[in-house]
Amino acid sequence: MLKRFLSYYKPHIRIFILDMLASLLVALSGIVYPVVTRRMLNDFIPGEKYNLIIIWGVALLFIYIIRMLLNYFIQYKGHLMGVKMQAQMRKEMFLHLQKLPFSFYDNHETGKIMSRMTNDLQNVSELAHHGPENVIISSISIIVSFCYLCTINVWLTLIIFACVPLLIFISVVLRKKMRAAFMRSREAIAKINASLENSISGIRVTKAFTNSDCEEKKFDSGNEDFVSSRRDAYDAMGKFHSLTGFVTDVFNVVILIAGGLFLYSGKINFADYSAFFVSINMFLSPIRQLIMFVEQYQEGVTGFTRFLEIMDTEPERDCEDAITDFAPKGHIELRDVTYGYGEESDVLYDVNLDIKQGETFALVGPSGGGKTTICHLIPRFYPLLKGGIFIDGTDIRKVSAEALRRNIGIVQQDIYLFNASMRDNILYGRPDASEEEVFAAAKRANIHDYIMTLPNGYDTQIGERGVRLSGGQKQRLSIARVFLKDPPILILDEATSALDNTTEILIQASLDELCKGRTTLVVAHRLSTVKNADRIAVISEGRVTERGTHDELLALDGTYKKLYSLQFRED
Repeated sequence: MLKRFLSYYKPHIRIFILDMLASLLVALSGIVYPVVTRRMLNDFIPGEKYNLIIIWGVALLFIYIIRMLLNYFIQYKGHLMGVKMQAQMRKEMFLHLQKLPFSFYDNHETGKIMSRMTNDLQNVSELAHHGPENVIISSISIIVSFCYLCTINVWLTLIIFACVPLLIFISVVLRKKMRAAFMRSREAIAKINASLENSISGIRVTKAFTNSDCEEKKFDSGNEDFVSSRRDAYDAMGKFHSLTGFVTDVFNVVILIAGGLFLYSGKINFADYSAFFVSINMFLSPIRQLIMFVEQYQEGVTGFTRFLEIMDTEPERDCEDAITDFAPKGHIELRDVTYGYGEESDVLYDVNLDIKQGETFALVGPSGGGKTTICHLIPRFYPLLKGGIFIDGTDIRKVSAEALRRNIGIVQQDIYLFNASMRDNILYGRPDASEEEVFAAAKRANIHDYIMTLPNGYDTQIGERGVRLSGGQKQRLSIARVFLKDPPILILDEATSALDNTTEILIQASLDELCKGRTTLVVAHRLSTVKNADRIAVISEGRVTERGTHDELLALDGTYKKLYSLQFRED
């Protein structure tokens, strides 16, 4: 883990070196004051060398001005380096998230992922800046202060340093407890973020069902977990800081007693004793800094660990020498496809389908039968484990995911529109399309005339998830971007099931236009939308139980006829 963390310093090595040099100079400048103090007490004041007192006083002031500038550089450039490293990690995580399979998002809430990308990486950024500075510079400061204090009195210095092992022991023992507490705290924060994201996204449902009390209870549960986890974290921090603070206070007691005894016995003079007392802060300051670093280290390492958990999640992978210039005509075959999600029992059992090029093929059947799973397997949203899916005779596992999905257009029941303009949402189908192509796609989807009635036309913002549009308008916008994509294969997964009958009829005209010249796989519960399909397959409990045209399936007097009779029965 350390090697991976250090690798993020590589692009910023110049700033890092300058930051460390500046920190080193700041640490070394700290020794000037006690050195000058000792010289004044032992030499300048007793010898009445007033000119040297002024010269060294002015020199000390000049050094402090330089130190001020160095501290500015450390605070500004050092923090900027940490932020750039944080941005680099965030970008890597974002790019990695784009490559993760659907199964990852099935098991991870959006709010928790966002928490790792924001809160956790913020603490990693602070560690990236202050970590090396605190460890390296504090260590050097302790060594320099030890050497200097030895020049005043070796034995008194060794007595003081004898307390250091006790401080190290306390830090090591309490560090493990702090790490566990901070990890639980991070998980609690992620839980709150997930709860907030879920509640705010569903605020309209909450209001419609007057369930604000229910949402409040959910939030309170997460909030109480957060308070509990932070209580444990602060308990560990409190023990750590109080015990380490006690040990550093003991240093002053030791100096007072041992120094007094040394002064009484004549082993040190008053001037050196005074200088030693002043200089001991040069030793205690880096000790305190290292103590503070332990807390920061726990926060940063916990955040980086959670970052690596996502980065180490296996992404979608193409096979070696995967086809990248795939240009299918649209013949789809499913051969003995068996599939199950995770450790669950199989959802599909030995499914065989042959969908001809340019054919409209419908899947119908009871809910949970496996229709949507088939739609997810064709674009390889989930990895196929048993059997094979072939497009124009090519196994889709031999085609790169990007090349495969570039040739498949999907219109679903649950439409996702981005909080952007009408134009941007249509352009999502093909970002490099021209203005004329966008207009043409909108016209074919029967949404152009509506867009032109808006005050800002195609630049009109549609709100989060298209909240300012009706269901039919959202669906037409999603159809427009598929028109712009112009794929040879089309998947319509319950594309009109959430619409009223009138809107469905209007949308169906757009879908019929969209299907022309494409191989189309239609999933629908409303059989009125599929009875004109070239062929229909009934999927029940993961198996293909019937197949044929609408009339052929009615003649079979099986599941399809029962479904059809239920939907079109007379009152």
